[in-house]
Amino acid sequence: MFRVYAYLRASTNEQDAGRAKEELLYFAHKNDFQIASFFVEHESGARLQRPELFRLLDIAQPGDMLLVEQVDRISRLNTEDWETLKSIIKAKQIRVIALDLPTSHQLIATSDEFTNRMLSALNDMMLDMLAAIARKDYEDRRRRQAQGIAKAQQEGKYRGRPQDLVLQRKIADLLKDGKSYSQIVDYLGCSRRTIAKVAKKNKDGVANDL
Repeated sequence: MFRVYAYLRASTNEQDAGRAKEELLYFAHKNDFQIASFFVEHESGARLQRPELFRLLDIAQPGDMLLVEQVDRISRLNTEDWETLKSIIKAKQIRVIALDLPTSHQLIATSDEFTNRMLSALNDMMLDMLAAIARKDYEDRRRRQAQGIAKAQQEGKYRGRPQDLVLQRKIADLLKDGKSYSQIVDYLGCSRRTIAKVAKKNKDGVANDL
């Protein structure tokens, strides 16, 4: 017996992290298994420290599955951080199943040890390749963004990223009320990083679970 945990991630609060939920549910139904729980996160895939991902990894037991829409949902990491995450997944004997990685689909139904080891080795290789591609895509987009900003600055058109002042005001009020980071995340659906930025700006706002 094994459990399947689905991981949904978006880089910002403005993006819909749950966009792929129906697709993952359909995949589970088609392959005759149920998803035990969904873990939803608004953090960059280029950051190793993602609370919901690590909560999933902490709960999962050997043989359980980590289900994602695409490999880049779990990794846009640099090589060092990807090796760290991969070693944690491997140590816990968790199988990664990605909709965009067909070789991983076969791990769901394998039973004999030899076939499972062969498929796991192939899947590990493909995971590495897709993780590397995801990282390159991330770096390319960052470079193009920086070039676009530099050009706009030269032309006097760049005004910077608009700040969500309403959200910041709400966060500041909750911090003043003594609410924890976790409580504010639950209330507002924002990231802990956003809360930390507001807390830094408002010295009188103190959170109790940094």
